[in-house]
Amino acid sequence: SSHFGSREPYPVARERPADHYSSCCGTPRSALCLCLPRSLVLSRLLNMAPEKRIDSEDGEAYTFEELTAFYKGKYKKAALEAYWETCKPAKRARAKAEPEPKAKAKAKAKAKAKEAKPAGNFKVCVCGGAGGIGQPLSLLMAMDPNVGELCIFDLNIAMVPPAGVATDLSHIERKCKVTGYSMEVGKNPIDHLEECLTGCHLVLVPAGVPRKPGMTRDDLFKTNAGIAKGIVEACAKYCPTAVLGMIVNPVNSVVPAMAELYKKKGLDPMKIVGITTLDVVRANKFVGEITGKNPNFINIPVIGGHAGTTIMPVFSQDKIAKTISEDKIAELDKHVQNAGTDVVDAKGGKGSATLSMAYAGARFGKSVLAGLAGRG
Repeated sequence: SSHFGSREPYPVARERPADHYSSCCGTPRSALCLCLPRSLVLSRLLNMAPEKRIDSEDGEAYTFEELTAFYKGKYKKAALEAYWETCKPAKRARAKAEPEPKAKAKAKAKAKAKEAKPAGNFKVCVCGGAGGIGQPLSLLMAMDPNVGELCIFDLNIAMVPPAGVATDLSHIERKCKVTGYSMEVGKNPIDHLEECLTGCHLVLVPAGVPRKPGMTRDDLFKTNAGIAKGIVEACAKYCPTAVLGMIVNPVNSVVPAMAELYKKKGLDPMKIVGITTLDVVRANKFVGEITGKNPNFINIPVIGGHAGTTIMPVFSQDKIAKTISEDKIAELDKHVQNAGTDVVDAKGGKGSATLSMAYAGARFGKSVLAGLAGRG
């Protein structure tokens, strides 16, 4: 006891063997005598609560173990011990709650940052929602947790009435409200779609007629551009801030024309987007088949257009795709470029890529809504 009254430090490691202290504090002998600062050893010998000192970095009080656990790997042991000796001892207060250990607080903050944001409650409209692409696209959008209201619009000559598609989708186990809207052929959408489009955040347009035998791309453009124009003008009036995803062929020509229409109206032409995501989806899938990797972890940028040789997958920009030997790239390019024709041939000319196009459209739509919800 005479040692505590003197100014000389207690001779912990010099005069007494390490095993002397193992029984009084339960700490491993070598750790107690060689790894802890003397102030900590004394507090344990006296059966006191571990001493806490103020970390000047954040002004909070921590034990030596908490401090070293937090700074482990960042500073050497000797530096931490020296820093501990410079820290001001914390005042003992019973009423005040003890701060959480730094490591625990850090993990808690990390978990909070990763905490999922609540799903959005967006209104989405599928114009052409009763068609071959429109129906599966509507199903996939109805399943998106960010969709609170889904509108299905189509002409009265569609394969099934839009109201029937809406009723069918209203039975699935999802929160969104689904409503169908129909219009007679020859009528102007701007005169009939006020209720359907007002308040929309996203409008997907799988509309228009497919290219028929003997039909030139110019003929197709004249027909489908007129259909797209009617819908785009209605959107400009009733939901001018909505994102418009166009699945109208020829998309290379229709999208720039509709963007010019928006520009003349003083609206943002960047709201008009051509959905060519199917080229990306196909490129990812084909690379996955060749490499044996999961296409979910493959992301091939595709630049250019959405027709034949204008489709340019940039395989070198993906870490998995760039492992493919160069002699296979030319063939892979053609596989992506001709994929649409492959589907038409496989269906015996009785259909085109409707299901995969619906998937690609929903993939695009889901990304837009996630971005609007602040989760992109």
